[in-house]
This record gives sequence, C-alpha cells and structure tokens, in this order.
Amino acid sequence: MDFSTCDNLQQCDVPCIESLFANDPQLRSYEKDIRLRYGLFEKTLMAIEREEGFDRFSRSYENYGVVLTHDGGVKCREWIPNARTVYLKGDFSNWERVNYKEVGYGQWEIYIPPNHDGSCPIPHLSELKIEIETRDNQVLERISPWANYVTQWESSFKWLFWNPKSNEISKRFVANRLPKPDRLRIYEAHIGISSDRCQVSSFRHFTSEVLPRIRGLGYNCVLLMAIMEHPCYSSVDCQVTNFFAPSSRYGTPEDLRELISVAHEMGIYVMMDVMHSEASRNSSEGLNRFDGTDDCFFRSDRRDRHATDTRKFDFTKWEVLRFLLSNLRHYVDNFDFDGFRFRDVTSMIYHDQSSDRRYASDYQQYFGMHMDIEAIAYLMLANKMLHQFYPQIITIAEEHSEYPGLTHLVREGGFGFDYRLSMHIPSKWMQLLNERRDEDWNMNDICEMFLECRRGEKYITFPENYEQNTDDQWTIARQLMGDECMLDGQEMSLKLDRGISLYKMIRLFTSAFSGQAFLNFMGNEFGQPDWVEFPSVQNFDNYHLARRQFQLADNPQLRYKFLNNFDMEMNRLEERFAWLNSSPAFLTRQHNDDKVIIFERAGLLFMFNFHPTRSYPDYRIGVRTPGKYNIVLDSDDKMFGGHGRNQASTDFYTQQQACDNMKCSLMVYLPSRSVVVMANETIYSKQNWINANRVYNEYGNCGERGRNFNDARRGSEWHRHRSHSRGRQGFRQTSPGFETRFSGMCVTEPSYQRETSPYKGRSFNRSQNRIDYRDGPDYNSRMYRGENMGKEMKSDFGRSSRSPVRSRSIGFKKSHSPTRY
Repeated sequence: MDFSTCDNLQQCDVPCIESLFANDPQLRSYEKDIRLRYGLFEKTLMAIEREEGFDRFSRSYENYGVVLTHDGGVKCREWIPNARTVYLKGDFSNWERVNYKEVGYGQWEIYIPPNHDGSCPIPHLSELKIEIETRDNQVLERISPWANYVTQWESSFKWLFWNPKSNEISKRFVANRLPKPDRLRIYEAHIGISSDRCQVSSFRHFTSEVLPRIRGLGYNCVLLMAIMEHPCYSSVDCQVTNFFAPSSRYGTPEDLRELISVAHEMGIYVMMDVMHSEASRNSSEGLNRFDGTDDCFFRSDRRDRHATDTRKFDFTKWEVLRFLLSNLRHYVDNFDFDGFRFRDVTSMIYHDQSSDRRYASDYQQYFGMHMDIEAIAYLMLANKMLHQFYPQIITIAEEHSEYPGLTHLVREGGFGFDYRLSMHIPSKWMQLLNERRDEDWNMNDICEMFLECRRGEKYITFPENYEQNTDDQWTIARQLMGDECMLDGQEMSLKLDRGISLYKMIRLFTSAFSGQAFLNFMGNEFGQPDWVEFPSVQNFDNYHLARRQFQLADNPQLRYKFLNNFDMEMNRLEERFAWLNSSPAFLTRQHNDDKVIIFERAGLLFMFNFHPTRSYPDYRIGVRTPGKYNIVLDSDDKMFGGHGRNQASTDFYTQQQACDNMKCSLMVYLPSRSVVVMANETIYSKQNWINANRVYNEYGNCGERGRNFNDARRGSEWHRHRSHSRGRQGFRQTSPGFETRFSGMCVTEPSYQRETSPYKGRSFNRSQNRIDYRDGPDYNSRMYRGENMGKEMKSDFGRSSRSPVRSRSIGFKKSHSPTRY
C-alpha cells in the first residue's frame, strides 16, 4: 500500500503544534511541511487501525515466519509477492517439500499438525529452508525474514527452528521491568569484544563478568551493539541480514534473555541498537531479492544506490511497516529490552546521502523535496507505538545533521524520540586536542560547542563513542597519552601527567556542563589504550584489537586504575546530586586568560582550571548561595593520579563580597589542569534526602529489592548513628556466576564537620600537610591499598578489625576486589 500520494495533508491538524513553535519559533516558517509529515503519519496509522488494528499489526511476529500453535502444531506464513509456488523443507520432512497455500496479497500460509503424541512436528534445532518458484521461472532457496535463530556455517548461514524444552529455558523474571529512569548514565558495549581474550566473547561472559563491573562503576543503563544477526562481524550491526535473530556468534536467545534478566536484577536498564534505515545486500540469507525482484522490501530507484553493501527500506509499503514495527515489539516482548537507539537516522530522513551534514541555523536544509517524509512518518509511527504500548521504553536518535524536533512529542509534530545524541561534541574535543596548543585553548569555544544544540530537546553527551574507537580513528586516550609507560612506580612524564589530567577534565565537563544523559563506550572509563579493529582479511583475522583489556584497570601497579576510580566517583556523585536531571549549567565565570570555567549545576560548584602551568591560590569566585562549602570531588587527588594539592578536609565559607555579579563569594585554591567540585552544606543535605526518597520510591514496590531499599533507607536516616555497618552492606542479589551489591542512597549526617565522600577512610595529618590513607572500614581505602587487600576484606560489612576509624559515608558502596575480574 503506497501512502506517498496524499492529498491536502499540508492542512492536517496537529494537536499540539503550538508547543513545538513555542520551543522553537523558527519552525513556524515551515508549518506546512510539519503538517504534511504529521498528516502522512496520521493517515498511515488510521489505515492500520482500520484494516488490522495497531496492536495486532505491530505484533505480526506472532503469526509470520514459523510459529507454534496452541494445539502443538506449527503455522507458517510469509509475504512473497512474486512467488508462483512456495515450499517449506528441512530435517523434519527429510527435505521433502511441503506446499504453502496462497491466501491473497502476496501472502502464503501453511499449517503442519502436531505428531500423534501431541509433540511439535518440527524438532528443536532442525534446519529449515523456504523454496520459491517465482513468476519469472527462478528457483530460490531462502531463509525466512522472520527467522529467530540463525547460525553461521562456514561461509553461509543456517536457519534453525528454535523451540527448546521447558526445562532447557533459563529462568525468566517477566515481571521484573524497571521503572523508566529520569536520567541515563549509559555504558555502550559490544558483546563480542567484551573480554580480554583474542576471540569473540559471549552473552554468558558479559553477564557474569561485565555487568557487575558496569554496576560497580555507577552506570544505570547498558546499550548493546550488534545484537541482530549480521554476517560481517566488523560491520557492527550495519549490514543486518536476520532482523529477528540475535547473533548466534555470542550464544543462544536464552543466553541473551538471561543477560537482560540479570541486568534488571542489578537495576540496570538495557537498550539495544536497531538499524532500520537499511539492510545487507546478501540474498541467500538476507532480505535482498527475497522474492526474486529488486524491490520486495527495498527501493529500486537511484535513491537506493547510496551504499555498495546495503539496501534502503521502502517505507511506502504496507508489509515493510509490518516487518519493522513487529521487529521492535519482538525484542521488547520476547527479550524484555527497555529501549532502542535508532542508528543512522540521517540516512533515513534524507533522499540524498551527503556525508558532510552539520548543524545549521538556517532551517531550509531540513525541509523540502530532498526529505524522505515516508521515512519520517515511519519514525513517528515507531515512537508512537513504543510509547503507547510500553510507557517505560526509551528511544534514542543517532542523527548527525541536528535536525530540529527529534525529541518533541509526535502530537506536537516532532519525531517522538526521548533523547538524541550530541554527535558534534566528540569531533570538537578531538579537533581542540589536534589543532591547538593548550595555551591557545579558548574557553568560550569549549562552552559554545556544548551550547550548539536545539532548544528544548534532550541530549546525550559523550566525549567519544564507538565511532571514535574504530581502526581509522584515534581515541582521546591514545591522542593524549600515546605509548607512555603506565607503571605506577615510575616517575610520571610531563606528557602522561597532561594526558591523565585532561582526560578526567574532559569527561567530567562533558557530563556536567549540559545534556540530560551521559554515554561512555566500554573501556574508555579507564583509558583503554587501543582502538577497536575487528578481524578481517586485511589484518589476517587478527583479534588482538577486537577486545577490551579490563585487567589494566584492575592492576594496582598500573595508572589506568586512577582513571577508572575517577569515572566511578564521577558517576556516584551524579547519582547523588542528579545534575543530568537538573537545569542547564549556570555559568558564573569564563576567563580566557586564566583558562578557568566555573559553573553551578544541581547545587554543585564546578571549577575547571585548564591552564597547563598556572595554579591560583586565594582565587575569588562568585557563588549564588551563601554558606559553607566542602570539596566532594577533586581530579587532582592522589587516588585519581593527581598531585594532591588540595585538602578535602578544608571548609570554605562564603563572604559578603560581590564577585561575578553575585553578592557573595568564595576564596578557593585552583590547581593547574584540574577540576574541583564543591557542595554547599545546606543544599548537600537537602539534595541527598531528596535522592534517598527517589531511590525508595523507585524501588519500593519491586519485591525483595524494595524491602532491602526500605531497610537501607531506615538504616541511613532513623538509625544512622547505630547502623553504619548495615548501611554499607547494602543489599545483595545473587545470580548465576557472581554476587553483586547495589549502590543505594542515604542521608548525610546533618552535623558533619566535613564531607568525606569520596575521600572517606582517610585522616589528615595537618602537621605534615599531607594526606594519609588508613585501613579504614570503607570501600575506597580498600580499593586503593593493594598490600592489605586480603586482610581488610574480612566481612560483607566491609569492616576491618585493624582500625576503629568510622567512615561517615553517604552511600552504600558496592564491594568488590580489583583482582576479582
């Protein structure tokens, strides 16, 4: 069914279009284009509702392909419009052909009754094939587009019927869906490169080894790449052949279900990449020329010639919409995924595939005949469906041209995504590092690159993602530190000192200055030295760079631990103060000569000194809220590989002296190439009480997890003087292969003298003006004292029998050993 011929759609009523114009008045000049695309979306939705119903239509995976029936039989259904005769054959029939019956509109159907004993007529893991005789006398062998398990065999793929016995199915926690998080700290991960071995890793390894690490680092969401089956391992899910089949190179569908179930038990939201703009050109195992014609699922005109290895979907076809919408619901219903990142939205919404699209203040490039309004209508339809049937779902758009309206609601005339990626920030950071000396960095340019975003839209910021980690790119860690020796015992070179310092500053600035979510690509949290290079003919199938060396961060003799520690504390600080869910940063100072940027966000005071050599003692800065301030994060601390030039025990009191157009000010010490984060005592206590209630409300009705959070909340507030050990214990969830503890939230003591997190467990020897790390009863002191690791970790409560020091922690920290992985 072709929806491209729509009449009078430019006058279509958009229910809340004025809200869109209120956020972005410049869009009013293109009101007709917005009404046109909304009209096409509405007309398509009404046609689906009228013919089949939106819910049934988008759950077509229940009726297409080879599916079980209630009586134990099998029903097979396919869309093959150019077929004259269709057969199903396989192991179940000794490769004898079984005829399909044509039921109209290019649909073919067959029913195979159960065996005499009531068992399924097609055994588990038996191979299947579809044989098609076309109208133009071709004889084709194909894999069903709806196949849910496909394995690679030498240079081809086999379609296997997946129907395990009930005792072979892993335990499912069907009712274990997490509530929709108000902000995201995303860990972008690729299953295949998630181990340090030179081989393709598995779902099971990721479940037992990587998920605990992700939770321990403080991330609340994992974004899985390359889940759908694709024949070229190095394509990273860009050339999908089997959209309904999780890649068998990582394991079975049950292994993936177990991964997601365990992640949910740990409080981790799970999302996946989807590539709905295009598919692989492979014919024997893919969708290309499925019925012998060039335009079955895809466009046949010149607009499909933008790539040599992929085909672009034709969004004007009824069955293409059925296939793609059902593909999304398949992964939500059958695997419990919590959201999707739509890859390469840019190639979907433009007919011309220009590679140099950039942010533009002139909106003319975003509207006109070069836009693919059918693809835009599909994206609106997909977001409408996901948010209507699954309110907890989150969708993310990967779009390079900064198209306006991506994260506005569909009823406003937007696309309906929850977030969009700030694709320009990584390239700007790399450009700054490559093209300018540190002395020439412009503070205004740094701030401007974060302000280059569409008004009223929710952004995910990141210093680098998978694109900056591929074999034709240099990672930030590689650019900054190169091949410098990372041994902790050796003297730090000037280049390494600069690299470690700037790496921490870049990551915190990207997370804290703007955006409503933060994304990290796996390994970047500790400065993985190598880029990602998948095995190929060019490198003789070498897996050396297709892995992540987590053991580098766990080795106490290497400096990678410092970056890993900083990333962990940065996430925990965000978890307590929720700056990703707060108003944008309030910039108080931007001094280009001093190389200083100071801003406030979520009650925290962020002070960045980018100057390579100049530190500032008694540096006066303006603040909006008077009171006492304490250091809550210092990138120059020795536990982060710094020089320890600040003392965390120092209290900073505001003075009634105007500065930076504010009535009160502080005198602070800003070391060179460092960032210091301070919190006002009043705001700090109030903010942590709010977050304690947020955690309780979020998890309070989730069974055992809720009861444990309730205990944690009581132990943190009403019994804070007596239950520190119970508070630090947090609560425990066991899963196959590992044990993990959550990181909860509690209230800091109102009468504290200094804020001890993340510097708890330390004493300050003022006579020697230095910081000593004692064997205190806290997570961090154990983490960074390898020589006493075995002696100190004697109990689940984290108490050491060697020291009576009591840590006033404001969080229940996750206990694990660096040598565990």
